[in-house]
Amino acid sequence: MTKSDTISPLTSQSRSLVEKGQKYFLPNYKPREMILDHGKGARIWDADGNEFIDLGSGIAVCSLGHSDPDLVKALTDQANKLWHTSNIFFTQPPVDLAEQLVEASDFAKRVYFCNSGTEANEAAIKLVRKYAANNGRTADKREIITFTGSFHGRTLAAVTATAQPKYQEGYEPLPGGFTYVAFNDFDAIEKAVSDKTCAIMVEPVQGEGGIVPAHPDFLAHLRKLCDKHDALLVLDEIQCGMERTGHFLAYMGYANAKPDIVTLAKALGCGIPIGAMLVGEKAEDTFQFGSHGSTFGGNPIMCNVALAALKKLRSPAVKQNVTQKSEKIFATLRALGDELGMFEEIRGVGLMIGAALKPQWHGKAGEITELCRQHGVLVLVAGPNVLRFLPPLNITDEELETGMDRVKTALKEYLAQ
Repeated sequence: MTKSDTISPLTSQSRSLVEKGQKYFLPNYKPREMILDHGKGARIWDADGNEFIDLGSGIAVCSLGHSDPDLVKALTDQANKLWHTSNIFFTQPPVDLAEQLVEASDFAKRVYFCNSGTEANEAAIKLVRKYAANNGRTADKREIITFTGSFHGRTLAAVTATAQPKYQEGYEPLPGGFTYVAFNDFDAIEKAVSDKTCAIMVEPVQGEGGIVPAHPDFLAHLRKLCDKHDALLVLDEIQCGMERTGHFLAYMGYANAKPDIVTLAKALGCGIPIGAMLVGEKAEDTFQFGSHGSTFGGNPIMCNVALAALKKLRSPAVKQNVTQKSEKIFATLRALGDELGMFEEIRGVGLMIGAALKPQWHGKAGEITELCRQHGVLVLVAGPNVLRFLPPLNITDEELETGMDRVKTALKEYLAQ
C-alpha cells in the first residue's frame, strides 16, 4: 500500500468473522471492522493483507512493537519449561523480575504481581487502607483522594477512584471513601487533605483524561501533603511508566516526587498480561500472609517476557529513541496544526502525546481516527476531543515518517469532506 492509498474492503471471510464476533461478544466494546492478523515492529497487517503503521501500541502496551524476537524467545523458552505453579511455590522469573523492578524504581522495597493495571490499582487501594487500619485509623479516616479526569480501571473500587462520572453511571451504589479534586489545582488539594486522608492517588500524566501532564511542581506538592498528614502517595504509572515519558517511571522527571506506591501494567509485559504494585519502605510490610492474592499473579511465562522487555526498554538506544521521536512527532503535529488549523494544543511527554482538537471539531476524534485507519495508520483517542499518539518506543524513522504522512493525508481528507 502506498502512502496515499486507502485500505481495501473486507473480504467475505473477514466480514464473516467480524459478524461472528459481533454476535458472540458482549457488546461492551466496539472493535473496528477489521481482522488484525500479524505484525512486525510498528507495522501490523490485517487478514486481507492491508498494512498499517501502529501509532497506538495496543494502548501503550506493545512498547517494543510487534513480534520482537527477544520477547518471542523469552516466551517460548519459558513455555517449554513451566507454565504455572500458583504462588504456593517460587519460580525464578518472578523473583528476578521483582529484584530488577526494585532496583530500577529508585524507591521500592517489595513487589506484588497481578494480571492487569486495574488489579494493580485495586491492590493499592486495599493496601493503603490496610496501612491506615494497622496504624489505628478508624474506617472514617481511610479516605483516598483522586483527581478529575483520572482513570484507574474498571473494577468497582478502581472505577470509583476514576473521577469521571461517565465510567461510573449505572454501577451505584459505589464504594465510599473517595474524594475528587481538580487535577493540578494546588489550592484545592491543600484544602482537601486532612487527618481523614490515608492516600492520594494520581497519574503523573493523565491518559484517558486527555494526555495531561502534572504541573512540574504538583507531585512534589502532593508528596509534602502526604508527609504532613501521614498519608501514602500512590502513582498510577500504568500508561505513563516503563520509559514512555523518557524515564523508567514518569515521576523521575519530577523533582521531590518520590512515591510510596507505584502501579504498573501495559508495557511491563509488552503484550503479555501482567500488572505489578511496587511498594516503598513505609508500607512494605502492610500485606502479610493471606492479606491479598492472585492465582495467576507472578506467572513464570508472564514474568520471563517482562524480564526481557525490561532489559530492552531500559537500554540507552530506546531512551534515545524516545527523545528523538518525541521531538519529531511534536514538530510534525505542530506543523500540521499551523497548516490545517485543527489543533488547539499539542501536549504530552516523551511518546505519550495528545493533539487536542479546536472546539469546532469537538466530539470528532473518533471519526478522525477511523479515517486514519482507512488510510493505513492506527491512532487512538483520549476522550472525544483528543487524538492520542502512543507509538512503540523503538519505532524507526521510516515507520514514523510513513505513519505521520498517512495521518496528514487523513486529516486533509477529513477537512475536505
